[in-house]
Amino acid sequence: MAKVIFWEKPGCKGNSRQKEILEASGHQLDVRDLLTEVWTVEELSRFFGARAVVEWFNPTNPRIKSGDLDPAALTPEAALTMMVEEPLLIVRPLMQMGRQRLAGFNVQEVHNWIGLKLDEVGERDPQNCPCVTS
Repeated sequence: MAKVIFWEKPGCKGNSRQKEILEASGHQLDVRDLLTEVWTVEELSRFFGARAVVEWFNPTNPRIKSGDLDPAALTPEAALTMMVEEPLLIVRPLMQMGRQRLAGFNVQEVHNWIGLKLDEVGERDPQNCPCVTS
């Protein structure tokens, strides 16, 4: 069992399902609001590791879906600055256990990180938020 800080967008159905999976797997959650957290570029950067910048972004954000914003064209510094100013751009959830951090909810990655009861995941991919808006 892990104690995980879980930053979510309140009311997001995808985040609700992710929390259910984590709790059913025996993990304790300290749930926080991704949108009201006071992020810094330095703090936010710790969640993304060596991932490509495009993976840092919420693919359901209207600006990204419309093509108005192309994350692949951004430098890491520009991307982080944008996300600090507009947290709805950040891929969800952000999670932290101790000093370890993770962005997004790739089932295999989360399972390798803290362990999941994979039978609790079900058919629908919890990485992809069913939300209509970001």
